[in-house]
Parts: sequence; structure tokens; C-alpha cells
Amino acid sequence: MGALGRSRRSAPRANAGWQYISFGVPRRLALALMLPLLPLTVGVAPAAEGLASEQVTIVSPLASKGPFTAHVVRPKGAGPFAAIVALHGCGGLLDGRGRMRAREMDWARRFVAAGYAVLFPDSFTARGFAEICTGTSRSIFPKDRADDAAAAAEWLGHQPFIDRSRLALMGWSHGAMTVLWTVRPGFLGSPPAFKTAVALYPGCCQIARLEGWRPSLPLAVLIGAADDWTRPGPCRGLARQTGFTYIEYPGAYHGFDAPEARLRLRKGLGAVRSGEAHVGTDPAARAAAIEEVMGIFAKALKAP
Repeated sequence: MGALGRSRRSAPRANAGWQYISFGVPRRLALALMLPLLPLTVGVAPAAEGLASEQVTIVSPLASKGPFTAHVVRPKGAGPFAAIVALHGCGGLLDGRGRMRAREMDWARRFVAAGYAVLFPDSFTARGFAEICTGTSRSIFPKDRADDAAAAAEWLGHQPFIDRSRLALMGWSHGAMTVLWTVRPGFLGSPPAFKTAVALYPGCCQIARLEGWRPSLPLAVLIGAADDWTRPGPCRGLARQTGFTYIEYPGAYHGFDAPEARLRLRKGLGAVRSGEAHVGTDPAARAAAIEEVMGIFAKALKAP
């Protein structure tokens, strides 16, 4: 990682686990990004070019909002595979054509190529929602979706192609906020269902007000320093207090890891005071985040 040209600023001694990382010019992408895509053994619906997903319905008493659908992608073979539960943002998992969104598809290809199965819970479609980014009235909150994450882990644990001892959690934006609720103390039990968790550009204001919150397992938060949708300040302060890994990418906005998404100003956002925020790819932050995430999962999900 040294070739990335990062600078570190350590937290005060009492919070030695917290770190601020500023990335300069990124080095070449991690090897996992350059591996050829492996064919999938299951696929009832084409998700995008060369990648198919199996849709399942998860019914569990853990899911407080009721049954939900999920999409599974996995490498060729019988496994058992390490698996990642990946949580979509407020825009939903599927686009207007019923296909998985480009950001999720991009990560799915990368994870499958690295040998991981991925389960994408869809917290909206079966419950009558396409998206919850716009408007001011919401009935599905990150706390509710944490129940979906727990139900997803339970479902994976019963699949013969999954190694239930090697599960990870990841989320974007509203899904990243869900990650923070999922890793709250006492929620997942002991030991927790997941080995590690990654949250990309969450909002931290609400979770910071939760008394006694601190992650119950290793957590990394990745966010853009210029994010004006979920501003980095609250997450930065929470990292100082509780000691999780915090990575801030200079100049990057919300959605910086999306593939080839032009930077634009979104309007009509319900959870932003002004109703407006910038969204789009930042190539340097994207490359650095890919390397960081793949490194985290390679270490945490390594076979014994």
C-alpha cells in the first residue's frame, strides 16, 4: 500500500484505532480487479453482460418488515465459498428495467472473480418500493434493514455452497447506514455472523446519537471528503470516538466508486436539507477504494 502515497494522521492515544487516511495518486488496481470473470453455476435472470443472478425469497422471523427477495451470484463449482452480504442504497437494487444497478454489478463481478459468493438483499421491491431517495416520508429505515442483513446471514448459513464461518457485510449509502445498525452492540449475538464489515459513504448522524454504539466487529468506513449528501464530519467524529477504520478520499463525492458515472447534481432528495447533492465517479477514489475493500476481504475471509 505504500506506493499509494498515503499520509496518516494518528488519533490521540486513547483512540489509537482511529486513523485518517488521505490518498494521493493511486497505484495500479488490485490483482483481483484484473482477474477474468468466472462463469456462474446458477442464473435464472440475466443481470448484465456475462453475469447472471439467482433470485430467491427470504422468509425469516428476523426480518421485521416481512419477506424480501434477494439476488445471489457465485463462482463456478460446489464451494463452499466465503460470502458477502451487499446492501443497496436508497435508489434500490434494481434499475427501471429490473436489472441490478451498475455499481452493484461492478462489485459483483469483482467479488465472484475473487472467489466469493454475493447475496444482494432487495429490501424494497417485495415491499412495494422502487426507491426512497426522493420524498420526505419513509417507512423503511436502516434499523429495519439491519434485520434483513441478519436474515440474509441466516439464509446463507443454511446453503451448502456457503462457508458460514466466512461471511462479510458491505453497504452503500442507505445500505452503509444499515451496516452501522447491523454491527451495533448485541444485535448479531456472539460471535457475530460476520467477520468484517465495510460501509461506503454512510450518514453517521443518527447512529452517533445511539447511546453506547460501537462496532461489534472490524469495521471500515470509506467516504468522500467532498460528499454533500452524507457529509463526512459525523463519521469522522464517530471514528475518533469508537476506533473503527476511517478512510476519507479528498475531492470525492457521493457514489465515487460507481463505474463511469458522470458527476451530476441530484435534486429532490428527501434526506438532504437543501434537497440537492452531487453524485458521480471519482477515478482516484474508486481505484483506491477497490484496492482497500479487496484487501480487507482477502484478509478477513481467507480460508483456514
